[in-house]
Amino acid sequence: MLRGKRVLLIISGGIAAYKSLDLIRRLRERGADVRAVLTRAGEQFVTPLSVSALTEDKVYTDLFSLTDEAEMGHIQLSRNADVLVVAPASADILARMAAGMANDLATTVLLATDKPVLAAPAMNVRMWQHPATQSNLEVLRDRGVMIVGPNEGDMACGEYGPGRMAEPLEIVAEVSNFFQTASGPLAGRRALVTSGPTHEPIDPVRYIANRSSGRQGHAIAIALAEAGAEVTLVTGPVDLPEPPGLTTVPVETAREMLAACQSALPADIAVCAAAVADWHVADAANQKLKKADGQATPTLALSENPDILATLSKSGPERPAVVIGFAAETEDVVAHAQAKLARKGCDWILANDVSPAVGTFGGDRNTIHLVTPDGVEDWPTLSKRDVGRRLVQTIIERGPFAE
Repeated sequence: MLRGKRVLLIISGGIAAYKSLDLIRRLRERGADVRAVLTRAGEQFVTPLSVSALTEDKVYTDLFSLTDEAEMGHIQLSRNADVLVVAPASADILARMAAGMANDLATTVLLATDKPVLAAPAMNVRMWQHPATQSNLEVLRDRGVMIVGPNEGDMACGEYGPGRMAEPLEIVAEVSNFFQTASGPLAGRRALVTSGPTHEPIDPVRYIANRSSGRQGHAIAIALAEAGAEVTLVTGPVDLPEPPGLTTVPVETAREMLAACQSALPADIAVCAAAVADWHVADAANQKLKKADGQATPTLALSENPDILATLSKSGPERPAVVIGFAAETEDVVAHAQAKLARKGCDWILANDVSPAVGTFGGDRNTIHLVTPDGVEDWPTLSKRDVGRRLVQTIIERGPFAE
């Protein structure tokens, strides 16, 4: 199942490094070519000789090896692989990955790569539960790094809890799942996702916007890509990295977002998760508006922005087979969503409460009500990543592509 696939295995320090030897064997059993980078800390647990014997290849350890740089170079080492696997991924290497450091060969390779990365964390339970580690993981997930494990169990230090590295066969399964995406349930389908806010200029300095972080829209785009879809993500200004494996189109205003969406058609699936501003300033100033003593407060004349969801929902040859919108409400959430479903002409609406007390905007969790012509389905509170996965699974099982 992995025949001909090239895996670059990065082995960091930790007692779980002994499992990396079995991981190499399991990957090669399935036809993968494995090359390894061993950190200085990793060398304290497994030897370059044992790793080399199993990979049947040279083991790379030194960033400043003139021979290695002449033969391969850290750039080519990172890019000649189909996937990079960090196993075990210690708390230290996860922190350095999140910070974008490049102070040894392993982190330099990870920073230089343009290929997918899978990390298998392994560490003491207290280190795993520490807010710094969880924050680093959130950063890495937002960048598209795949995480497998850790498992719960007895630790080498004598404690019990989450922190044990996933078993080699679990890691192999994740690698296999990644390569099977090309034949996933949505393979051959094109998806369009909008995400984030729009910024409607008042003048060159100020703008009208909302509190959307883009986390939910980006999570949906990633989940669609994981299911095999060819995804175009049209996103307003967000403080998030571009997800790997899909096409990202950055925009500022609602009018730019509509134009980008229309350019991305035809599509089979459209998910309008962006929190688009309803209005823009009719006559935005070319220069910064100045405040002066005694001067009247300026009046801003607003014009209605184009309705992206309604436009995509209109019948026609380029209408996506399924169009899904969001209803971000602060009161009567389901009732407003049902009215929006009828008004916009889309197929489904995902309704959520964005009241400040709920913390949906900018947070990592969301409580969704799936509103369809057939009724309302209340989902439990989930992480935004899991909302994306659940939506995609719903599209697969109940959408127009269901077999």
